[in-house]
Amino acid sequence: MSLQDKVMAEMKEAMRAKDSNRLEALRAVKSAILLAKTDASGKEGLSEDEELKLLQRLVKQRKESAVIYKEQGRDDLAQPELDQAAVIESFLPEQMSEQEIENEIDKIISQTGATGMQDMGKVMGAASKELAGRADGKTISMVVKRKLA
Repeated sequence: MSLQDKVMAEMKEAMRAKDSNRLEALRAVKSAILLAKTDASGKEGLSEDEELKLLQRLVKQRKESAVIYKEQGRDDLAQPELDQAAVIESFLPEQMSEQEIENEIDKIISQTGATGMQDMGKVMGAASKELAGRADGKTISMVVKRKLA
């Protein structure tokens, strides 16, 4: 079942349950998928990797908005953003713990032969491909910097 089919099925359930917050998040995902398909110019669908990146971008946007709302003292607006981020995250694979990320980064560092910060780009490229969808890019970057410093 494709991501779009899963989203449509979830939308129907959200409509039946009259869960407006969940429905709004699912509509945002559906919209982003449709936009990505039209941008793909001629491609039939999105690859699984493209779908993961799309979902991660939507989650990141929601979380960043929530932080801004909280800084401005608007918790009434921050909570729906966090709720929507949780709905979108349910379509992502289970996220790795920081310890698991560190173990994978150690393997990648030994495979690439990285010795210092000058090799960060090489390690980040390999880590981003290896951990795509299972770890946040910000966390990966933080761990790589700590390991190479």
